[in-house]
Amino acid sequence: MVRRKMFKLLGGAFHVYDPQQQQVYAYSKMKAFKLKEDIRLYTGEDMTSELLTIKARQVLDLGATYDVVDPRQGTVGALRRKALKSLLRDEWAILDAQGREIGLIQEDSTGLAIVRRLVDFASMFLPQKYVVSIQGMQVATFQQNFNPFVFKLQVDLSGDSAGRFDRRLALAAAILLAAIEGKQS
Repeated sequence: MVRRKMFKLLGGAFHVYDPQQQQVYAYSKMKAFKLKEDIRLYTGEDMTSELLTIKARQVLDLGATYDVVDPRQGTVGALRRKALKSLLRDEWAILDAQGREIGLIQEDSTGLAIVRRLVDFASMFLPQKYVVSIQGMQVATFQQNFNPFVFKLQVDLSGDSAGRFDRRLALAAAILLAAIEGKQS
């Protein structure tokens, strides 16, 4: 589960919890007013041990590609927002370390997505849900919880017993969805 602090004055802060929501697995603090996103995930709020880096390739790009890098093992892959398709319904391509498209993250319904964009506060009553497929097989879902005070994104990888969706890419995708999506209105 990813939880975003809603009332942070500048920037953003994210906590990633274990499945039982007892222990913080990762922490990220985003800086405000950055032209080129550079999100760092750490093992805790002390920010001493870095888990992942998520960096935008370009400045202010609606169809931005975000490279996901493990500081110990190098490039894991990338996530690319499909800008034109995301005008109506959020859609992201999942790329492997060589830059090949291997999967897709897609908002649940075009109709609900349009309502969320056109009606103020609709996303509070119609939370976003994303379906993740790798090589045509559904492997995960990301489900926003209804809560006007705390943004929570539940990550369900139970449909991926074969481990098709690299957990580091899943973590990066959850952080990007929490940080970027849902703010289109």
